[in-house]
Amino acid sequence: MGDQNRRWMLTVAIALLAVSLALVLTACGTDDSGVDPGSAADAPDYDAAIAQAPPALEALYARGGRLVPGELDAFTKQLDAVAGHPVVVNNWASWCGPCRVEWPWLQRAAAEHLDEVAFIGVATDDERDSIDTFLADHPVPYPTFADPDKELADVTGFASVGGLPNTLFYDADGELVFTHQGVYPDQASLEADISKYALGES
Repeated sequence: MGDQNRRWMLTVAIALLAVSLALVLTACGTDDSGVDPGSAADAPDYDAAIAQAPPALEALYARGGRLVPGELDAFTKQLDAVAGHPVVVNNWASWCGPCRVEWPWLQRAAAEHLDEVAFIGVATDDERDSIDTFLADHPVPYPTFADPDKELADVTGFASVGGLPNTLFYDADGELVFTHQGVYPDQASLEADISKYALGES
């Protein structure tokens, strides 16, 4: 094999390696996932719904928009604190492209139902600084708890397939009645599940 052929094959191999590396990095996800969930200015106005929330939900939303210390132990205590109200838990990560796709839908759903549903976030396998930055840039009215070791499935009892996002629905009796695994296709599908599984509407 001549030197020219060797150089050509080396060039091709390097190019293929670069493409493969780019694909791996894209699949892993980063903060710059290419999905723009909007800015802080795009977030709905949550104040009107919070003003109508009963005391337990008002206390929940007083902790909103930030990462709350205590990880999943604190998450479990938060579930207990909102007993008697249906709960929607969004399991997400700042690096997760599909999570970012459905984020504006969760913002709008929360603004619509804050006075009757407890919304809670759980950020899995994510860095604290990244969570804080994402929440500051894309505010939600509910608190987020960290799940650094991917233990949410063990704590809640839902069968995880290991992917994100997940949305967990608890009824007012505190029973986990449904888990939607994967990104919602649209706002209407999320709203339909809130109506059916959180609010018990047909």
